[in-house]
Amino acid sequence: MQDYFQQKLKSLKLYLHTFFKWLFLSVIMGLACGVAGTFFHYSVDFATTKRTLHPQLLFLLPVAGVFIVFLYRACGIKEDKGTNAVINSASSEEEMPPQMGFLIFVATFFTHLCGGSAGREGAALQIGGSIAAVFNKIIHFTEEDKRILILCGMSGLFSALFNTPITAAVFSLEAIKVGNIYYGALIPCLMSSAVAFTFSHYFQIKPVTYNISQLPAITPEILVKVILFAILCAAVAIVFCECMRLSSILYKKYFKNPYLRVLAGSFLIIVLTLLLKSTDYNGAGMHVIARAIQGETVPAAFLLKILFTAITLGAGFKGGEIVPVFFIGSTFGCFAGTLLGLDPGFAAALGLASIFCACVNAPLASVFLSVELFGSTDILLFAIACAVSYTLSGNYSLYSSQRFLYSKKSPGYLIQKHHKSVW
Repeated sequence: MQDYFQQKLKSLKLYLHTFFKWLFLSVIMGLACGVAGTFFHYSVDFATTKRTLHPQLLFLLPVAGVFIVFLYRACGIKEDKGTNAVINSASSEEEMPPQMGFLIFVATFFTHLCGGSAGREGAALQIGGSIAAVFNKIIHFTEEDKRILILCGMSGLFSALFNTPITAAVFSLEAIKVGNIYYGALIPCLMSSAVAFTFSHYFQIKPVTYNISQLPAITPEILVKVILFAILCAAVAIVFCECMRLSSILYKKYFKNPYLRVLAGSFLIIVLTLLLKSTDYNGAGMHVIARAIQGETVPAAFLLKILFTAITLGAGFKGGEIVPVFFIGSTFGCFAGTLLGLDPGFAAALGLASIFCACVNAPLASVFLSVELFGSTDILLFAIACAVSYTLSGNYSLYSSQRFLYSKKSPGYLIQKHHKSVW
C-alpha cells in the first residue's frame, strides 16, 4: 500500500511539474508575442495608412522588392520557405532560422507600404516561430519542448495580431498534422494566446468582429443551399491554392534571378492597379471584407484578389495568405450567396470561414473563427459549411509542408507518407 501511494505521489509531482513549467513558459512566450504582435500590428497599420494617403507609393514597389530580396540574401536566406518553415520546425527536427522574425517583419512592412497584395497573419506565424527559435537557442530545450514552444509562438502572435485567441490556439494545434490535434500543447497554446491577446488589448488593439444583418432560420432548404454553397467554396479554395503554387513555379521558370523575379511582379501589380483604377486589391483589403459582410461587393473581386496575391507572393514579396483568404472568401460568398438565394452578408461570412477552412485544413479552428468574428447564433450552419469545404478540398493546402494523416476520400484510412497538393 505504501508503494502504491508513493507511486501516485510521484505521478502527481510529475503532472504538477509539467503543468507549472508550461504555465510559466507559455506566459513568457505570450508576453514576448504580445509585444512583437502589438508592434507589428501598429507597423502594418502605419504602412497601410501611409499608402492610402499617398497612392504614389505604389511606384516604389520595385524598389521595395529589390530591397526585400537583398535583405534576405544578406542574412543568409536564399530560399525562403515562409510559413512552411514554421510547420517543418514544429513537426520535425528542422531548425527555424531565428532571424526569420526580423526579416518577415521588415519585408511585410515594405510590401504593405508600397501596395503589394498580402496579409499579415501568415507573417505573424513566422514571427512567433522565430521568437520560439530564439528562446531555444538561449535555453536549449529538448526536441519535444522546442516543438511545443513553436506552437506557443504561433498561437501568441496570431492572437495578438487578429485578437481571436481561441482560433489562434486551436489553429496551431490542428494545422501542423491534418487529422491529429496535439492535445499535449493545449494548455501552453491557450495560455500563450490568452496572455498575448490581453497584452495587445491593453494597448488598444480591438478585436475584429462583424455584425451580420440577417441570419437565416435553419430549415431543410437553407441546409441544402449551405451545402451547395460550401461545395463552391471548396472549388474556389482549390483554385487559390493552385494559383499560389503555379505562380511560384512560373516565376522561377521564366525568371531565374530573384531580383528580376520581384521586379517583374512589381510591374505587373502596378499595371493591373492602374488598369483597374482601384487600390482595393493592394495590401490586405480589410475594408473590402467589411463591405462584403455588409452585402456589397464587385462580382470579380475574389478572382482579382487571387490574381494580385499570387503575383505578389510568388514574386518574392512577403506577408501572409490568411487575410487574402478572408478577402476571397467574403467577396466570393457575397457574390455566390446572392445567386443561391442566401442573404449576401451572411453568405460573405460563411464564405470567409469555409474558404479559410478549405485552404488551411483546420475545420475546428474555422468554426471557432466564425464564433469569434460573427457570434455563435448560426454556428451549426458554419460548422456544416466548414465540414463540407474541408472534405471536398482534398489534399490541397496553402502550406505544402502540411502532412495529411488520414485520407479524406476514405475516412479512417491512415496515410503513411507525406502528401503534396493533390486532390
